Amino acid sequence: MKRLNIAVVGAGVAGLSIAILAKQRGFDVTVFEREAQISTIGAGVTLWPNACFVIKKMKVLESLAALGGQPKHLYQFDNSGDLKSRLDIGEVNDLSGFPTITILRRDLMKSLYVKLNELGGEVHFEKNISSKEVRTLQGEYDLVIGAEGRMSSVVRDTLFLGNALPRYQRFINIIGISPLKDAFFQDAIVDFRGNKERFGIVSVEEGRCYWAAAWCCEIDRERSKQSWYDEMKERFSAWCPVIPELIDKVDQDSLNRIFVHDMDPLPYWHKDNVLIIGDAAHAPLPTSGQGACQALEDAWHLVDILDQTDDLVNLEPILKRFYQTRFDKVTYAQNAGRAVANQIFFTEENKVSPAILPSKKQLSAIWMKGLL
Repeated sequence: MKRLNIAVVGAGVAGLSIAILAKQRGFDVTVFEREAQISTIGAGVTLWPNACFVIKKMKVLESLAALGGQPKHLYQFDNSGDLKSRLDIGEVNDLSGFPTITILRRDLMKSLYVKLNELGGEVHFEKNISSKEVRTLQGEYDLVIGAEGRMSSVVRDTLFLGNALPRYQRFINIIGISPLKDAFFQDAIVDFRGNKERFGIVSVEEGRCYWAAAWCCEIDRERSKQSWYDEMKERFSAWCPVIPELIDKVDQDSLNRIFVHDMDPLPYWHKDNVLIIGDAAHAPLPTSGQGACQALEDAWHLVDILDQTDDLVNLEPILKRFYQTRFDKVTYAQNAGRAVANQIFFTEENKVSPAILPSKKQLSAIWMKGLL
């Protein structure tokens, strides 16, 4: 059977995952990354059971579980700290057959990079691939995969001539990592909502968490980050006491300001032997909770389809099948993220119904669709 020679542009979650899974199936893979090292942008990641299905296939589940947390509950509160709803994550995990792991992004990325190195894979750093070079790679490799993320994908721009751009969804996320002393919030994912604002807390291990503060605003890149951080302190100063405490004790190096964008569903993800995956193809909002999870699913499905296909000379039907396999699920994640964001940030307070979480069976069925 022909084993493809694959070029991957971007060494994020999607790029490293596709490289690992492809190497495990015997494909030749070369990864190109524009930065000088593996990026750790983003405080943390929640790997729901669908992601852990793929993580297990990559043979890194045990190592990631040792580095991160395994939350037992999901709580939703209003901004004063009154509980509105809860979900037993353990029961969802049992129904799905896989755990939920919360982990700092830097730990996730390091683990994936180490795994790729163990397989003999290599990342070529400081390779800022241009559109012209995408065409060059197209002639040198059997398949070129763009996995550069949502904001600046050269491969996506090559496919769509710069006409498929991320869309700003009118709210900001400020993220950070802090010590977490309150025992109630450990082993939990906690979401506070009120006044068209949101503060989410995710425990990653005993005594530490990552968090995100969000509110609607216009983009202003000229304004200093410190000014945004000061506004955050003011906005959340009267919320549940754990929140200002986390803000005060944040690791300053972990702070980041993100104007949150997502992608509209695209009519295709490939042309000839060039393909986009992960956030480059279908970035959802963080309110979906599925960005990294869907990138991991992309990697698994693509490699599985390639591995099960005898004739890899004509990639057109193969890549079309991949798109058709993934489109409905990733579009659901995109739409769900927008629906939640709309309820939080753009619905009048007196018209917002109490948050109602899907049932455990519904969540398990949604997450594991197409995997089991």
